[in-house]
Amino acid sequence: MLLLMSQTQAPAARCAVQWCAEMQAKIMAVLDAAWDLAENSSDPAVIALAREKAKACGQIAATVRKVATMVPAPKAAKSQQPLDVIEGVVGRLDKATKASEPDARPAAAQAVAMRAALRKLGRR
Repeated sequence: MLLLMSQTQAPAARCAVQWCAEMQAKIMAVLDAAWDLAENSSDPAVIALAREKAKACGQIAATVRKVATMVPAPKAAKSQQPLDVIEGVVGRLDKATKASEPDARPAAAQAVAMRAALRKLGRR
C-alpha cells in the first residue's frame, strides 16, 4: 500500500497560503448557511443542527490553523555575499564577547553598604 501511495502522481502542490484561503472561504460559506438556518427558523431541531454545523466549523478551523503553523515559512533568497556573512558572524562574536566581559562601572552604593555590613559580621 505504501509503495502504491508513493508512486501516485499528485496534482501540482498548492501553497499553504492558498490552501488556507480556500479553507477559510469554505468555512465562512458553511457558517453563513448555518446562520441563515438558525435565523429563519424557530424550530429547536433546526437551530440545534445549525449549532452543530457551527461547532464543526470551529473544530475544522482550529485544525486548519494547526496545519498552517506546521508549514515552514518560505526561505529568503541567498543573496548575501560571503563578505556580508563574515561581517555578520564577527558582529555577533563582538556582541557575545562584550556581554561576557565584566562591567567597568563602580558598584552601586547599596551594594557597597551591604558588603561592608557583611564584612563587619565576618561573613565575607
